[in-house]
Amino acid sequence: MGNTSKRYSAEVQERAVRLFQEHVHEYPTRWAAMQSIAGKIGCTAETMRSWVVKAEAAADPRRNASLADRERVKQLERENAELKRANEILRKASAFFAQAELDRRGK
Repeated sequence: MGNTSKRYSAEVQERAVRLFQEHVHEYPTRWAAMQSIAGKIGCTAETMRSWVVKAEAAADPRRNASLADRERVKQLERENAELKRANEILRKASAFFAQAELDRRGK
């Protein structure tokens, strides 16, 4: 798969963020606004989100720390959920093999 990343000029990024800020109230969620505007700009919604986050952090440096904290909490929650799934799989596998060993010994 080739590298599909594109570089957008600062002007395009600023215009996209300005469009978002001016029209976000017209959408049910911030993400819906990002998806819609990203489609009009020609970038992905995730690219749009990163531009908005950077612009908001630059506008209010105090938010930068709380945004980073929220992103870190989200990341840790995802990791925690993945570890819980892995532990459940391991628990079931352990019980399966323990039962198989008991069955083998019983014969």
